[in-house]
Amino acid sequence: MAKKFYFEGNSFAQMEIKIIQTSVETVKSFRVLFLHENHFQFIHDKCHIYGWADTWMILFDGKEVGYGSVWGTDRREDRDTLFEFYLLPSYRKWGSWIFVQLLKATGVQFIECQTNDALLTSMFYESARNIKAEAILFEDRFCSALSLPGVTFSREVQEDDGANAGGYILSRDAEVVATGGFLLNYNMPYADIYMDVKEHVRQKGFGSLIVQELKKEIYLRRRVPAARCNISNHASKATLLKAGFGVCGTWLKGNAIVHS
Repeated sequence: MAKKFYFEGNSFAQMEIKIIQTSVETVKSFRVLFLHENHFQFIHDKCHIYGWADTWMILFDGKEVGYGSVWGTDRREDRDTLFEFYLLPSYRKWGSWIFVQLLKATGVQFIECQTNDALLTSMFYESARNIKAEAILFEDRFCSALSLPGVTFSREVQEDDGANAGGYILSRDAEVVATGGFLLNYNMPYADIYMDVKEHVRQKGFGSLIVQELKKEIYLRRRVPAARCNISNHASKATLLKAGFGVCGTWLKGNAIVHS
């Protein structure tokens, strides 16, 4: 438990912060608020689904006011990285101090954040060093109208296990030139696109075309397309932009620094 004095009205008051490990089910209502507030694909949502994360409740003078979650970035059994943080709006004026207490309680070495998560990003820049961008995040912006003569889009194999919808192909003259699919194990209603173009036919527009068609398939499933690529993968970035995606953020990682 940590205590802090602050000035309120004409006198000093004391607040107590307690951070305890709990279950993701316990913070379910907070996570609803977190996802509602941000309106983006949260790329670490599946960490909760598969039990890869530990969750910590934040109590302010005995009241439950938020939570944080940690996981292992290199080994799933580790819990060395904080990746999720939420506070009720009325308690955010103490956010920096509360965040430091969360870092101390969890003992993490790293912090990860999506820059489209405004709250965690502001904490990240205060408490992280050696910051690196790991990936570029994309959201759907417009419907492209790409086509290539003699190229068809189809689904060769019905690969669908509830988390991965794969088996989609682009064909030209009976040759499969690109494959792809999308992942469904992210927060609703988002689906994450993946694709691969055969090396000998790259830079001919097949990548953007299959992404365009995968977007249509995702919408037919009442989902919203999303995507990401490595920060240095300029070809993939150009492909996604051409198919109607726009950059909505980056995924950052840094060493956690606990201030006194």
